[in-house]
Amino acid sequence: MKLRLILGVMLLAGFAAGTALLAPGTQAQTKTLVDVDKAKALGSPTAPVTMEVFSDFQCPACKAYYESVWRRLIDDYVNTGKVYLVHRDFPLPLHAYSRVAANYANAAARIGKYTVVERALFEAQDSWAQTGDVDGAVAKALTSKEMVKVRALVKADALKAGIDKDVERGRLFNVSQTPTTIFHSKGQTFPYGGQVNYDILRQFLDQLIGQ
Repeated sequence: MKLRLILGVMLLAGFAAGTALLAPGTQAQTKTLVDVDKAKALGSPTAPVTMEVFSDFQCPACKAYYESVWRRLIDDYVNTGKVYLVHRDFPLPLHAYSRVAANYANAAARIGKYTVVERALFEAQDSWAQTGDVDGAVAKALTSKEMVKVRALVKADALKAGIDKDVERGRLFNVSQTPTTIFHSKGQTFPYGGQVNYDILRQFLDQLIGQ
């Protein structure tokens, strides 16, 4: 009952913010967590709650979500072993440079610099989203040697398959907007489309963890 109440609060908050609850807290269909790139995940895989976040680096709402929720979530829940946070790439066709950015972020993941480049891309989004200079934004966050490795991976187009897998997984949940977060806990799945207020998210997570 309490869980349903919190979900109701989330639903109301979602409507107020112009977002959509994709599936109103129903029992999970069989969509187990698969193909997790550990270089793009934070926390413990055995945490009581897993959050899959489908994101687009060129999406302003994703940037806002990252800045207002992501960092607090990591401090309060990921670093304390309560949440396993998994990034999924979901570049939207309307964003001209989002897949380019995803390629660079995934290349950075291969050399252990994903979180550094993730931060750089979101912080400089207003600039590279206008100019298309994703390379320049990433270069400011990495050393010249690291950039040589990243550029080689991007040029080889070795990362497309991983991004495509993320997109295909998003389609299993009918993802149509970013950010979309899929909450997994104790055999239940709760997909939520759009941003969510951190205080409401905290209540929801605490309820899931305390079930």
